[in-house]
Amino acid sequence: MSCGHCETAIRGEVSEIPGVTGIDVSAATGRLTVAAEQPVEDAAVIAAVDEAGYAAVRN
Repeated sequence: MSCGHCETAIRGEVSEIPGVTGIDVSAATGRLTVAAEQPVEDAAVIAAVDEAGYAAVRN
């Protein structure tokens, strides 16, 4: 992830996960933080990032 377009692509995919209420994604730091009204599976977030064309690991 290297630019605002990357952030937008990831935000768009992750926002489709049911229950997600907030997304903070930064190309500068390489971090993605997800807020949700209910627990969200890590695998669902990683799959959404993959769908956007990027890779993610849980820290």
